[in-house]
Amino acid sequence: MKKILSRIDEKVSIFAQWLIHWRWLVIFSTIIISLAMAYGGKNLLFTNDYRVWFSDDNPQLQAFEKMQNTYSRNDNIYIMLLPKDGEVFSKKTLKAVLDLTQQGWQVPYSSRVDSISNYQYTWSEEDDLIVEDLISEVDSLSNADLKRLKNIATHENLLVHRLVSADGHATAVNITVQMPGADTTNELPVIVKHVRKLLADMRAKYPDIRFIETGVVMMNAAFPEASIKDMSTLVPAMFAVILLGLIIFTRSISGTFGTLLVIIFSILGAMGLAGYSGMKLTPPTATAPLLIMTLAVADCVHFLISMLHGMRKGLSKHNAIIESLRINFMPIVLTSVTTAIGFASMNFSDAPPFRDLGNVTAVGVMLALLYALILLPALMAVLPVKENPHQDGRTYLMDKVADKVIRYHKLLLIGMTAVIIFLASYVMKNELNDQFVEYFDQTLPFRINTDLVSQHISGLYFIDYSLDSRQPGGISNPEYLQHIENFANWLRAQPEVIYVNSYSEIMKRLNKNMHGDDEKWHRLPRARDLAAQYLLLYEMSLPYGLDLNNQINVDKSATRLSVVTKNITSNEIIRLNEKALAWLKKNAPEIKAESASPTLMFSHIGKRNIHSMLTGTTIAVFLISAILVFALGSIKYGFLSLVPNLVPAIMAFGLWGLMVGQVGLAVSVVASMTLGIIVDDTIHFLSKFLRAQNEQKLSVNEAIRYAFHTVGMALTVTTIVLAAGFMILAQSHFIVNADMGLLTASTLVIA
Repeated sequence: MKKILSRIDEKVSIFAQWLIHWRWLVIFSTIIISLAMAYGGKNLLFTNDYRVWFSDDNPQLQAFEKMQNTYSRNDNIYIMLLPKDGEVFSKKTLKAVLDLTQQGWQVPYSSRVDSISNYQYTWSEEDDLIVEDLISEVDSLSNADLKRLKNIATHENLLVHRLVSADGHATAVNITVQMPGADTTNELPVIVKHVRKLLADMRAKYPDIRFIETGVVMMNAAFPEASIKDMSTLVPAMFAVILLGLIIFTRSISGTFGTLLVIIFSILGAMGLAGYSGMKLTPPTATAPLLIMTLAVADCVHFLISMLHGMRKGLSKHNAIIESLRINFMPIVLTSVTTAIGFASMNFSDAPPFRDLGNVTAVGVMLALLYALILLPALMAVLPVKENPHQDGRTYLMDKVADKVIRYHKLLLIGMTAVIIFLASYVMKNELNDQFVEYFDQTLPFRINTDLVSQHISGLYFIDYSLDSRQPGGISNPEYLQHIENFANWLRAQPEVIYVNSYSEIMKRLNKNMHGDDEKWHRLPRARDLAAQYLLLYEMSLPYGLDLNNQINVDKSATRLSVVTKNITSNEIIRLNEKALAWLKKNAPEIKAESASPTLMFSHIGKRNIHSMLTGTTIAVFLISAILVFALGSIKYGFLSLVPNLVPAIMAFGLWGLMVGQVGLAVSVVASMTLGIIVDDTIHFLSKFLRAQNEQKLSVNEAIRYAFHTVGMALTVTTIVLAAGFMILAQSHFIVNADMGLLTASTLVIA
């Protein structure tokens, strides 16, 4: 193995001489190739569909798509009207409701608009069933009429906590859209632009009413908006931190300039190749430039510090470049490959955006490797570089650290072992939990609006149940109706539930209407043919766009029951759904029940992702360990390196359990992602340690001192830069990215 490494060193020295000789050709060729790769970036567009978070074989996504195909789709814009006087049932507020309801039909791709004004109120007149809008005009309404309308609306189960608050101080208009799906990149922005223009007009027209928008469509729009906001602030901040850090730690303007070029070309190349592949941008993939930027610095810092160290020792610039490449070539290659493996293992993620993030970053890391070994040395050969003898003080500091480590190695080993055991004991304190509304921080309009709507009327979290009677027309069967009524009542009794929309409510009201509006008959019809006649009569009376296709399937064998919950955690959503399905299985076994919703999809994704990433992380550990054993030429040191490679993630998760206690979708990928980065420290330190023993025949203690002396400052600098980069990511307005950045930064500092 020593002979192999010696031959590699020899070949690297020859390669370095070639680079210096052909430096101008290398620089211009690299620029041309980089620009060609970057051209693909023009194809990068943000996706506006939350479904991108789920793989095609995700069972919750498949169940949701089946539900959407059986009934009408329920992508919506939910607009709450909050009058400043706190009274919905006043003429001025009801006029705004009527106006917004009418305007809602003009929203592109709208298929249905629901509000208290066009709620299909039923009543009887002798033998006739009257079906009409609850509020059709306002000017002629008396105070008594307003009071009557408020009483009706605030006592109707299908309206309260869905379209009106229980005390009548807030109301809402719900616009359902059916996008063709041919071009989601452009369809959604058209809708959002129209809605925002509409609401701007409404606010100007009705200044005493607050109009607050949320819903699935607005959530879709919030994903790219959060990413764009991050890119406009975090990327410049990261560039500033790197620029400042490089100037402070290397004190080389030329080195800083060269490193910035490596970073820029690595990012442009990786994102350009992603564009050529047809990849869509999501909040995680939009952070790839930050990760590439951070990781690319490490390669450059090791090369530059070794080169400057050589110049301080009396080597000419060109000889210092050759020597720096010789001693850093293998460590830089190994660290880049292991880092790429760590990110590539994210392909096991159940969330496609994290797969894309892993692939783009892995490509960026490998491009940074090529640029650091080819472009940077060529640039340093061209640019002026001055010796800076004042940097010896920092090397002296590393020497002192080495002395302390050697002198107190037993105490340090015992102390660190105690800290590891203490933090590891808190790993199991982490609870897998998520709330997808809280993916967005409280500075983003979508999050602010959703919290307000949840506070006043309703929540964004819901579960749909398809309740199949297993026979055409079976929804008119009295036994079936009684089962779904019992199920609806059971759900309303659950503390997490704030609203239930059940077909049985319509049948109870129709039964009362057809018995002279006698309240005693507000119950389910007891004959199947009677229930079928009520349904037929009611459907024939409904206006266009307000039919029951959103609740009843084509052959009338099944109905959709919708449950809106408080903003609860993913575990609580899953438990509620499991209890509901268990209740149905026990109390209505003849009904085939299926549940689905975006809420359920997001609630399950974190758990599914952790399970899938365990496989990815295991494979990454195996591959990285095999590479280390081979590269270090020692089974002993190869396996010994697993301790500083695996323990930091355990400690970081323990610290997270101690301080936070909840892990979600974001942190489920951190272990595999950081594994490849953590290895960098180990490789650089052990490679220098072994080189000291093999080439200079130094003792163990002297080899440790040599490693600290030559690479200690570089490790310190790269750790500071990497941690700073991920701490900047932790400032993201998208909490998934922020948590990922914070936990990764913690892991790297511990490493």
